[in-house]
Amino acid sequence: MVKTICLALVGLIILALSLYTVIRVVRYFYKFPMPEFAANLIDNPLRRLIQPPEEMPHRHGVKPGMKVLEVGPGNGTYTIATARAVGDGGQVVSIDIEPKMIERVNKRILVEGISNIDARVADVFDLPFEEGTFDLVYMIAVIGEIPTPERALREFYRVLKPTGNLAFSELLMDPDYPLAKNLVQLAESVGFQLKNKLGGFGSYTLEFEKI
Repeated sequence: MVKTICLALVGLIILALSLYTVIRVVRYFYKFPMPEFAANLIDNPLRRLIQPPEEMPHRHGVKPGMKVLEVGPGNGTYTIATARAVGDGGQVVSIDIEPKMIERVNKRILVEGISNIDARVADVFDLPFEEGTFDLVYMIAVIGEIPTPERALREFYRVLKPTGNLAFSELLMDPDYPLAKNLVQLAESVGFQLKNKLGGFGSYTLEFEKI
């Protein structure tokens, strides 16, 4: 009985790793945004354990009064946590290319009764904001979904204030997980400088400053 259970567990682990590998290969060649129906699957207890919503604003350098741009809100869990961190004197603008995702976030904003979030559809390659608008741009497990991330980073650089910061949070369970050294190289290539790194291989946050 014990042997059977152990074999079943090993089989499940092998199956999960195989599926993960296949998805990573597919995502490597075909980049596309997360579909709306997958939002709740990704916002699961394991992810919230690794990336606690109440801690992520601190990891990203969020402070009261900031104007923050969030790219890829998922179902809004981290959006709401960030909105609470910036307080009534701050604002969170949350963008996604998928209209249904923004609809989901806006419904949640209404339910939560939060007034300092502006969720809208926008293209990271052509952001509808003036230069120097934001104190911070952040994304959680999103940069790997963008086909040409250097183009997006140039737009983030443009809309950040001269003292603005850029933050990435990544976790290994994400099929689009990038190595930290690759993100550092990418961000530095468009004019950012690494300011802080938290975490390790399985889950990390990189914070950059505009130079």
